[in-house]
Amino acid sequence: MPNLFSTFTLKSITIRNRIVMSPMTMYRALDGHTSDYHVMLAGSRAAGGFGLVFLEQIAILPDGRTGSCCAGIWDDGHIEGLARVTRMIKEMGAVPAIQLGHTGRKGSEKKPWDGKTQLPPDHPDGWQVRGPSAITYGGRYTYPVQELSVPEIREIHHAYAAAARRALAAGFEWLEMHFAHGYLGASFFSPIANQRRDSYGNSLENRLRFHREAMDAVRTVWPENLPLTMRLGSDDLHPDGIQFNDAVWAVAELRKHGLDLADISLGLNTDAMVNPPFNEEAFMVERAARVRREVGIPVGVSWNLGVPRVADQVIRDEQADLIFLGRPALANPHWPVWAARELGQKDPYSLMPEDWSWWLRSRRGSAGSEGWPPAEYPRDPA
Repeated sequence: MPNLFSTFTLKSITIRNRIVMSPMTMYRALDGHTSDYHVMLAGSRAAGGFGLVFLEQIAILPDGRTGSCCAGIWDDGHIEGLARVTRMIKEMGAVPAIQLGHTGRKGSEKKPWDGKTQLPPDHPDGWQVRGPSAITYGGRYTYPVQELSVPEIREIHHAYAAAARRALAAGFEWLEMHFAHGYLGASFFSPIANQRRDSYGNSLENRLRFHREAMDAVRTVWPENLPLTMRLGSDDLHPDGIQFNDAVWAVAELRKHGLDLADISLGLNTDAMVNPPFNEEAFMVERAARVRREVGIPVGVSWNLGVPRVADQVIRDEQADLIFLGRPALANPHWPVWAARELGQKDPYSLMPEDWSWWLRSRRGSAGSEGWPPAEYPRDPA
C-alpha cells in the first residue's frame, strides 16, 4: 500500500515521496528573470524534503504574466536563471518541475498586497489582456479583453513549444501546463469566458481544442520519457460554467494527446461561484479520485491538505497519487520532515541533505531542543 512517503515513478522520473511544492506566484522577478530569491525558495523546500518542486506559473509570453514582477520563459535569456534553480533543487535531492502558462484576461495585475486590481493597458506596468472572447472577467478585472484571432492562437501554441524547449535546456524534468484558475486555457474551456462560434468555441469538443493543440505543440519538443502533466480547471462552481463531467471527459481526451498525469483544480472563471468550498478540508479529493478511477490516469490534488494524517490517508486510500501543497510549503519549508515525524516514520531526517540529517540524528540534545513540539500521532508500526 502506498503512503505519503512512498516513491512515485512517472515515465523515467522517480520522486522520493508524494509531496509536491505547488506553483505559487511570488512577484519577485524582473523582466521575467528569476533571481537569488527563487534559488532560495526552491532550494530550501527541496532541502526540506519535498519530492517535486515547482516555482510558480512561468509565463510563455510577456502578456502571459499575472503582473510585471512575474517570472517568464519567453526569451533564451531566461534560461540561465532558471538553470540555477534546477541545479539547486537537484542538489538537494528533489525533482525540478516547471508550470508553463498564460494568464489571459486575468493578467496585468498589481501585486496582491498593493490591491491586486487590474492595471490599464497604457500603464507602464500594464498591457492589453487577451482571451477567447471579448468578455471582461469582472470584479477587479475591469478593462476590455481583446479576442484572440486564430493566427494569434497559433502563435501562442508556438510560444508553448518554444517555452518547453527552454525549460528542457534549463534542466527541468517535469512539465505541467496551467489550464486552470481562470487563466487562458481555463477560459477557453469555460462557456462563461468562451463564446466563440469558430473551431475554438461553442461545443465542448471545440472548447478543448486549445488544450489539445497546445499539448501537441509541446510534445514536439518535450522528450517522451519526461512527464507532461496539466493543471485542469475542472469545475467553475457555476451552472453556466465548466461542469465536472466535462472535465472527466476532457482528461480522457487529453490522455490521447500524451497527458501523463492530471492535476485537478478549479476553473475559477467567475467570482459568482455557488457555495464555494474554500474552507473545507480536502474538498478536491473526491473529484480527483473520480478522474483517477474513471480515466485510469495518475492524478495530483491540492486545496486544504496541510494536515499530515489527511494527506497521508488520501495516498493510502489511492484517491490520488500526488499531494500539492501551497500555503503549507510557505509556512513550513520542512513540512515533509515535520509530517514524517508526526506520522511516525522511522527516519524523518533522511529527507534532508546528508550533512543536516547527520547532525540532527547524532546530536539530539535535551527533549525538544531541536525546535519540534512532541509528535501528535503515535509511530506507525508499519
